[in-house]
Amino acid sequence: MRLLWALGPAVRGAWLPAVLLVAAGAVALAYGSGLTDARPWLLALAPVVPVAGVALSYGPHADPMHEITAATPSAGLRLVLMRTAAVLAVSLPLLTVTGAVLPSSDAPNAAAWLLPGLALTLAALALAGFLGLRSATAVAGGAWLCAVLGPVLAAPGGRLTAELSERLSLYLEGAPAQCGWAAAAALCAALLAARRPAFHFLEKS
Repeated sequence: MRLLWALGPAVRGAWLPAVLLVAAGAVALAYGSGLTDARPWLLALAPVVPVAGVALSYGPHADPMHEITAATPSAGLRLVLMRTAAVLAVSLPLLTVTGAVLPSSDAPNAAAWLLPGLALTLAALALAGFLGLRSATAVAGGAWLCAVLGPVLAAPGGRLTAELSERLSLYLEGAPAQCGWAAAAALCAALLAARRPAFHFLEKS
């Protein structure tokens, strides 16, 4: 019962309908509107979905009982990690399965975003010890979107999807890219552990 109470905002928050909308929208565009290259666009958005979910599942904006929760022994990093795990448990498999059923000939495979998504989530949590959770998630998610979509928006209109696929292949495909994301995730996890005391004062008001 205490576990369900602690996880409450993470399993009923506004981020959950947003994840479902992203997944359903991608499938509808691919099979209802004839968009044959929907996967690259899903892969571009997928890594920031867990990051946004974490931001929307912790803090006074997400939990009417936040002030009481923040005063309990389970508050701080433990509670943030519990809610992060709930967000990841839903968004990772749902978006990966959605990516797998989308048609695309040039985009990376549907699971290629998992390590980047984990690394970005850990980066947001690590930065939260310095910036606060919402600011940290905005920085982490915004950095990814700028890196992936910035060059794409400068491409000619007819090459948007092709340019996006090339950009995603650069960032996601192959052992060097995936090892880089794994190393980044490990580094962020170490920084998160080092900043553990800061989470006792996170989003107190």
